[in-house]
Amino acid sequence: MDRRGFVTTGLAASIAGVSGGGGTLAAMLDRTPGWRTGKTLADGTVKLSSNENPLGLSPDAREAVIESLVDANRYPGDYRGPLMEELARYLDVKVNNLTLGFGSTEILQIAVQAFQGPNTPLIIAQPTFEDISDYQDTMPFEVEAIPLTKDLQHDIGRMRESAMRRPSVVYFCNPNNPTGTITSSRDIDAWIAEAPETTTFLMDEAYLEYASDDSFWPAMKWIEEKPNVIVIRTFSKIFAMAGLRLGYAVSHPTTARRLNEHTVQNSPSVVAGAAGIASLKDKDLVNRAVTMNAESKDIVHQTLDGLGLDYLPTNTNFIMHRIKGDLGEYRNRMADEGLLVGRDFPPMLDYNRLSFGLPNEMDRWAEAIKGFRKKGWI
Repeated sequence: MDRRGFVTTGLAASIAGVSGGGGTLAAMLDRTPGWRTGKTLADGTVKLSSNENPLGLSPDAREAVIESLVDANRYPGDYRGPLMEELARYLDVKVNNLTLGFGSTEILQIAVQAFQGPNTPLIIAQPTFEDISDYQDTMPFEVEAIPLTKDLQHDIGRMRESAMRRPSVVYFCNPNNPTGTITSSRDIDAWIAEAPETTTFLMDEAYLEYASDDSFWPAMKWIEEKPNVIVIRTFSKIFAMAGLRLGYAVSHPTTARRLNEHTVQNSPSVVAGAAGIASLKDKDLVNRAVTMNAESKDIVHQTLDGLGLDYLPTNTNFIMHRIKGDLGEYRNRMADEGLLVGRDFPPMLDYNRLSFGLPNEMDRWAEAIKGFRKKGWI
């Protein structure tokens, strides 16, 4: 009996014996919410508050997850090596350029542990992805938050001036979360080219695949030349693996060695490793996700245009749009309609961050917000 046969008969039979049901494991998994596409929860609520990929795992990754369960009792070493090799091929880098983590958030934590200290401040934009600054609660360091420019780019001039005063870690989320906007890669490159090695650049490219603005390009070109540049990416967005937790950094081999000193060596899990390998091999996965995202974005653009509500240009799988009235009240009204939308992102409290679901889910949001207009709420 092959591996899949063992899993889908033996394990499924044991589950059926406990539950009193029948059928294969694959069928059982297909009946669970985690194996459906879309952002509609079991109770019918549509979750448009988190930047997840509503297409769900690649079909190939689903199959790989099922087959990997036979190894769930083992440490994940048999998956880690092949995952590193497949990722290196996918990125056209060497294995010794890579660092793996439980999502890009752990990679950010690893970078803080490796490079941050009481005399090494973290320079970030405001607003931006907040997790990296939260690590100061357990690893004390100064955080200097510099407001975005009027056109919602990172203020490179002010960030650069701050970094010149002492060794610093500079964090770029590009495209930026929560604004969805781009900071010119040409301007960032100009700084990196001249910066001393005491300035460490953390380049968070979680939304890389969704970016269509010509002023953006990846920072990978620097990793062999500049040990102070760390490119950080995730499987959570385009590869739809947010729940499986898999992220990585790409950096100069000397930097990767330093980062790897702070990693958990038995990561990722067997299941995440199997799903990651299969996702990288699915050559059409990125195109499917980008195409679906564009369709949902068009629905949102048309709706907001029709209502005369401003929105920011987005290069991500979410959008920041203006609302009229109190943001908390707007969220509550959306929740009453069975739609969960984004939280506060100070200082932009007259905007709401809306994550894209499937087109039919965005149609549901569109009908709700149009209804609000008819009632004079927005």
